[in-house]
Amino acid sequence: MHVRILLQITADDSTVGVTEEVTAFEKPVERPEDLGLSLAEGKALTAAVQGQIVKAQVASWADRQRCCEACGTRRRSKGSSPVVFRTLYGDVPLASPRLHRCPCQSTDGPATLLPLRTLIPGQIAPERLYLEARWVSLVPYAAAAGLLADVLPIASGANRTTVREHALRVAERAEAELGDERPCFIDGCPAEWEALPIPEGRIVAALDGGYVRNWDDRKSNFELIVGRSVPEDRAPRYLGLVHGYDQKPKRRLFEVLKSQGLQANQDVTFLTDGGEEVRSLTELITPEAEHVLDWFHITMRLTVLSQYARGVVHHDDAEGARLLASLDSIKWLLWHGNQYRAGEEIAFFEGGVDDLEVSYPNLGKFKRAAHEFAVYIASNAGSLINYGERFRSGERISSCLAESTVNAVISKRFAKRQQMQWTKRGAHLLLQTRTRTLDGTLRPLFERWYPGLANDNGNGAAQAAAA
Repeated sequence: MHVRILLQITADDSTVGVTEEVTAFEKPVERPEDLGLSLAEGKALTAAVQGQIVKAQVASWADRQRCCEACGTRRRSKGSSPVVFRTLYGDVPLASPRLHRCPCQSTDGPATLLPLRTLIPGQIAPERLYLEARWVSLVPYAAAAGLLADVLPIASGANRTTVREHALRVAERAEAELGDERPCFIDGCPAEWEALPIPEGRIVAALDGGYVRNWDDRKSNFELIVGRSVPEDRAPRYLGLVHGYDQKPKRRLFEVLKSQGLQANQDVTFLTDGGEEVRSLTELITPEAEHVLDWFHITMRLTVLSQYARGVVHHDDAEGARLLASLDSIKWLLWHGNQYRAGEEIAFFEGGVDDLEVSYPNLGKFKRAAHEFAVYIASNAGSLINYGERFRSGERISSCLAESTVNAVISKRFAKRQQMQWTKRGAHLLLQTRTRTLDGTLRPLFERWYPGLANDNGNGAAQAAAA
């Protein structure tokens, strides 16, 4: 069975174009796989149709640009130059017309014009750019290029370098829209804040850090800071940046909160691991902010100390039991927000570890960990709360939320286990598209840039079928 597929393009003025054969297939019907179009045949068909449609549209658009917008005189042609327009359904070669400048225009400008550059400045279809940015934020660059080539007729333009540059271009455009950095984002005065409407509810933002291998210095790592902001009754948002590389970290965090309806009189809780970099990021963002040292990191450090103390038990049962009892007391006091008593008990515990005289192999590590814990709690004294009371009230006290965010944003894409290496620029820009993909704001961003993408293709297809 020989199948011929014809295409006829009708213009807005009802002008009917020539019917052209875009593709033909020889389809024997003997097995199930012979029915309908195969993937290769479908890709060939869509590529052929796309090429004809785009060329007809560009020819019509270019013809309208021949006349000078100032005086209406038809501009003289100076030939054309070849360009390739990358679309979802294939790379379409086009002839970009070159036009002489109209005599009525200023002589200071260029002598010739390339109108097609204004129509397709990046020479890539917005929807293809969106798909590339979305897919590379979820899977490695090479895998994303392979997926695109598998399901779409774009094999000639789908490789890891191309899709990487396209995705980073999207992130750079979004970065350019970010406002200026400020040391403080608190505006107005308490009287103005009280006059604001009652806010919708508390926002809890959990932030944490992770590390990836450095491409420029392959023996070192650099830190990524990621977070998730969760309002009580609105959609969550993700945040990601490279510490030390990002020049607008506070602005980035503020814009995430602002997109969730942040008001100056709104309660905001920042849950962090107590690190200096993350803690400084949350300062002076909003007047009603509260910084909380999350319970997870406290208990994680106490667990490590307990393991060392159990090791002491094997060498001195009495001393080991005393240290374990002291750790239980510290945990209980911190849970109930008794900072003064907890500080005393921590100092007693640290002194007891320093005075140990046992043949425990890890005694040096134990002493160092005890001292680091004392400094850690003292440095974050202002972020300690009554965790028990907060927990009984049903509020968050742990950044397990942030830990899961680290896994979602960093580990599953930056391949921590595979030790992938990254440049700071590449990691930072990929974080911007990945966080937007994860919280569902990448598509709305493209629809704002390209309003035509906001059309519901599903409804449009249904209406066309009904017609």
